[in-house]
Amino acid sequence: MTSDSSSPGRLERALASLRGLSVGDALGSQFFVPAVYPLLHRRELPPGPWQWTDDTEMACSVVAVLTAHHRVDQDALAESFARHHDFDRGYGPAVNRLLRLVREGGDWRELASSLFNGQGSWGNGAAMRIAPLGAWYADDPEQATHQAEISAYPTHQHREAVVGAMAVAAAAALAAAPGGPPRPEALLDGVIALVPARSAVGAGLRRARDMLDYDDANTVAAVLGCGRRTTAHDTVPFALWSAARCLGDFEEAFWRTAQAGGDVDTTCAIVGGILAAAEPGRPPAEWIHGTEALPGWLPVPA
Repeated sequence: MTSDSSSPGRLERALASLRGLSVGDALGSQFFVPAVYPLLHRRELPPGPWQWTDDTEMACSVVAVLTAHHRVDQDALAESFARHHDFDRGYGPAVNRLLRLVREGGDWRELASSLFNGQGSWGNGAAMRIAPLGAWYADDPEQATHQAEISAYPTHQHREAVVGAMAVAAAAALAAAPGGPPRPEALLDGVIALVPARSAVGAGLRRARDMLDYDDANTVAAVLGCGRRTTAHDTVPFALWSAARCLGDFEEAFWRTAQAGGDVDTTCAIVGGILAAAEPGRPPAEWIHGTEALPGWLPVPA
């Protein structure tokens, strides 16, 4: 048995992952509102509809470019990011400025490489949007990591941000692989084998692998980070730990991830995109209906 590598099959997987990402993102973002926060501890849903953030908007561009080009075309991706950029979706200030300048004719290569005194951004933005690409390449996890690396550069050129994107894409590809999601240990072992070891993200993933027998997400988040600094290495290891612990159970994965705090919309977007790449991990219909619809410019399967 092999996964469906046809363009329609790939698109269907990517869209399923994107819906899971959007639900995690939109619902997670609700818990930054003080009046809603008490519901989190009771695992109660706030009133809908839930509006998604920049995590979902950028992930939509990833899927659109894959559909049009069957790979990551960096120029097309940067153009799509800039054209669909909605300032009110919660973008960070550096990416807000970058996308505005690209829209005005600036060269994304120069703009992205000049961020943070020429170091490039090591934020979690390249990782938060990439799970659908992993689902697209479920038949080829190595290609998923390669394409994820390429996809990061239009906005995030620091090595940690790039490795973070590679790790999330690898996890989604492995989760969507033929035969159903792997065991938690196998998922993280597979990701660790596919990303550069000499990185803070890689080191965090190895710690996450060692903590799979921990049940308390707050303890794990205290060690790994949960996005409070919005860096890739402070976000991705915890998100992949949570995804690995809850493969096949979207609801449990969401609550466990969200209750740890931090950059909740982003950690939940990453986890939601990974789990929803495979049928058993897709969000409940009620949660999909409570989430803002995906934009009309997205491609749909024929």
